[in-house]
Amino acid sequence: MINRRRLAGFGAATVFALLAGCTGCTGGAGSQDNGTAGDFSGEVKGDITVLTNRTDLVDTTLADYAKAFEAAHPGTDVTFEGVTNYEEDVTTQLGSGDYGDVLLIPNVVALDQYPQFFEPLGTTAELKAEYRFVDQGVHQGRGYGLSLGGIAKGFVVNKRIWAQAGITAPPKTPEDFLAGLQAIADKTDAVPYYTNYKDGWPLSEWNSHRAVLADPRINDEFPADAEPWQPGGIQYVTDSLLFDIVNRKLTEKDPLTTNWEGSKPMLGTGRIAAMLLGSWAVPQVQEAAKAAGANPGDIAFWPFPYQNGGKFHAAIDGDKLAAVSRNSTNKATAHAFLTWFVTESGFAAGQQAIPPAIDQELPQSLQDFTATGVELVEVPPATTNAGKEDQIIKESEIDLKGDIYRQKLVDIARGAADGTKESYFADLNKRWSAAQARVMK
Repeated sequence: MINRRRLAGFGAATVFALLAGCTGCTGGAGSQDNGTAGDFSGEVKGDITVLTNRTDLVDTTLADYAKAFEAAHPGTDVTFEGVTNYEEDVTTQLGSGDYGDVLLIPNVVALDQYPQFFEPLGTTAELKAEYRFVDQGVHQGRGYGLSLGGIAKGFVVNKRIWAQAGITAPPKTPEDFLAGLQAIADKTDAVPYYTNYKDGWPLSEWNSHRAVLADPRINDEFPADAEPWQPGGIQYVTDSLLFDIVNRKLTEKDPLTTNWEGSKPMLGTGRIAAMLLGSWAVPQVQEAAKAAGANPGDIAFWPFPYQNGGKFHAAIDGDKLAAVSRNSTNKATAHAFLTWFVTESGFAAGQQAIPPAIDQELPQSLQDFTATGVELVEVPPATTNAGKEDQIIKESEIDLKGDIYRQKLVDIARGAADGTKESYFADLNKRWSAAQARVMK
C-alpha cells in the first residue's frame, strides 16, 4: 500500500508549488512529448495498484471487478486502494512520484501538467471515435484520461421531506429554493441543507453549474471576465446561493463536524433534505437508505434552481478521469485494466451513470431527470482561451475547482470569520482581476 499523509488546510498556492517542484513526475520509461500515445506494449500480467475515491466500494464491488479482470487476464493482480481525502492526499503523492498505476486525476492538476504525471492514451480523434467526454482530458491534441461515466449536476434530495414541507417539484429560482429550505426548517426535523464542509471536496461541486446560463461559449468567455463575482455572473449566482443558505442557518449546526460517509444515510433516511452533488451520488444515497431500512424511492435528483428561457439546464459531463501513471512500472497491464474498466466492467451502468463508450445507452435515471423538464448540456471546453482559466487560478490563488475559498465563504456566512458577502466577493473580484490582467494581456 502507498504511504500517505493527511494535509489539513493545504492552500492552493502550496498545492501548485508542490506539483511544480515534484521529484518524480517525469521518471520511468514514459512516452516522449512528440508521441501520440504511451508505450503500452508488453504482456498483460503482474501487479497493479488502482487509487480510488470510492472507499465505500473497495472491499465489495471494486474487489469483484478486480477478480473479474484477473480471471480474464490470468497472471494479473489488481489492488484497489481507497483514499478518503482523495484530492489532498493524492496531490501529495503526485509530488512524491509514487501514485500507483491507475488513478483518478485530482481536480487541482492543470491540463498543462497532465504530461508530467500521466501517459497519453491517444489522439483526440482516436479517443472520440470510441468514448464520450474526451475533451476534458485533452492537452495539445492528446487525451490523458478516460471518464468512468457521465454525470449530471444538481441536488440530491429526499423528496419525502420536501413534500412534508409542501414542495413537490424542483424550485425554479434561488429565492424559491431558499424558501423551500426554510419551509423544511419550519415544518420538519430535517437539516435542510448539508454542506459537507469538513471533507471539503463536496464544496467544489458548486463550481459545476455553468450550464445553467445556457451559454455554449461560457468556458471560453469565463477567463475574459475580470470580475466573475458581479451580480449576473455564474460565480455570483452559485456562491451567493451557498452563502445565503449558510447565513440563514439552513445547514448543519457545526460544519466542522460534517462527515461525507455519514451524510449518505442521513440524507437517505430524511435527517437531511438536500446536498449539491452529481447524479453519481444518487445510487450511493439510495443504497444507504436501503441499508438503513428507509425507502430508496425517496431519493431524487433535482436541477440547480435557475432557469434560462423558462427552462432548466443541467451540465452533463464526464465524472472523474482515470489515467495511467507515467511512473507505473507495469503500463501494459495498467492500460489494459483502464480500457477494460470503462468498456467491459459494467461499472457505469451499476452506478446509473452515462457509459463512457459511445455504443452504450443512457441510463434510465437520467431519462427520469429530463422528464422534469431539464435540458442536459455538455458544455464545450475552452478553445480560444484554453488553459487561461487554470493560469488565472494559479496566479490569483483562488482554488476555483477546490474547496478552500468556499470554506472561507461558509465561515464568513456563519459568522466564524470577518466580512460580509459583499466584502468577500469584492476581494475575490480584486484578486481574480489582477491575475486575469496578467494572464490575458
